[in-house]
Amino acid sequence: MKASALTTHILNTGNGKPMAGVLVELFRHQAGGPAKVTEAVTNADGRTDAPLLTPDTFVAGTYELRFHVGAQFGGEGFLDVVPILVRLAAGQGHYHVPLLCSPWSYATYRGS
Repeated sequence: MKASALTTHILNTGNGKPMAGVLVELFRHQAGGPAKVTEAVTNADGRTDAPLLTPDTFVAGTYELRFHVGAQFGGEGFLDVVPILVRLAAGQGHYHVPLLCSPWSYATYRGS
């Protein structure tokens, strides 16, 4: 069984650069509603300094990443907070959730 973990990074598709200084919150969805697991701020490479979930903290379930991108676009864009809900299963190895973002749209995928 492969150990599971969760990481992310954010790229500004408008200028092709990493998005530094973005607050990323991670919530686990459960019966009583979402519960905050952790938060981090992206570094100069658009990544968090540490995984959001490590093999030691990983619990299978549905998670929501909230990327607070609005301030990055100087209040001129359409997007403020980008939510991404994902289902994470145990034993599936490393989960990487990149966010490709401009002031007007976003895309994501399961990266490696």
